[in-house]
Amino acid sequence: MYSRIIGTGGYLPEKILTNQDLESMVDTSDEWIRTRTGITQRHIAAEDQMASDLALEASRKAIAASGIRPNEIDLIIVATTTPDMVFPSTACILQHKLGIANGPAFDVQAVCSGFIYALATADMFVSSGKCRNALVVGTEVYSRIIDWNDRSTCVLFGDGAGAVILTQDQQPGILSSHLHANGSYSQILAVPGNISAGKIQGKPFITMEGNTVFKFAVKVLEEAVHEALDANQLQPSDIDWLIPHQANIRIISSTAKKLGISPEKVVTTVAQHGNTSAASVPLALDIAVRDGRVQSGHNVVLEGVGGGFTWGSVLIRW
Repeated sequence: MYSRIIGTGGYLPEKILTNQDLESMVDTSDEWIRTRTGITQRHIAAEDQMASDLALEASRKAIAASGIRPNEIDLIIVATTTPDMVFPSTACILQHKLGIANGPAFDVQAVCSGFIYALATADMFVSSGKCRNALVVGTEVYSRIIDWNDRSTCVLFGDGAGAVILTQDQQPGILSSHLHANGSYSQILAVPGNISAGKIQGKPFITMEGNTVFKFAVKVLEEAVHEALDANQLQPSDIDWLIPHQANIRIISSTAKKLGISPEKVVTTVAQHGNTSAASVPLALDIAVRDGRVQSGHNVVLEGVGGGFTWGSVLIRW
């Protein structure tokens, strides 16, 4: 038994924050942001929108595309760094909002690799027969953990959600998954704050050593793709679509160049979305599926790298 994606969905909040808007907020410029990151705009959740609200909209679209009913979902995994609350999990909250009351629901926290981790986990549940239909979501409201006075980070991130429905199939859909972590880099990209006795301890905003993150990301993203290809006896030329974490166009371009993959085979949404962390890969996948780029029989590589550091890849035969 194998697992296969049968539906995708995405959601972006209505509010758009452009580079020009940021020029009036911090000491930066549209040219500086575009040349260094490739980002032109990002979406920002409304004050009353939580991660589960964004996830709900993306999930409904994925469910509709899949053709199954919500009550046929018997597993929900939500990848998020920005949960609605400390507990219960955002997955449990989403389950209730979908009107589902059966099967396990839990969150995965692997930052920008979160969707890769969640999809790999769901694949093991589905392909082993532990469940039949899984909803896997990446959802983030990074605008809540951004210091809007820090020009080195506030220009990078946005809010959004992406979702897929995974089901059992006799034919291989997810061919393999490959997950890694190295906690010795835990302070390079982090939100080092915590709550103690009802008060915030430490800094509750994103901190990042940009150059270190860039070098590490390019290295491990290339390795993660080769690992997936080697496991399936494929070559880079066999990849129809590379869908990487949408953090920075320079990271994406450098990775593709090292792999020898044409830019035309790389799905990029970073210009319009910014870095939406765990939501970036499923959002990009949904767009590529809905606009017809991803077709039946295509080899699609999803990959991500995030704070922790965590990284990984999933190879899919669509």
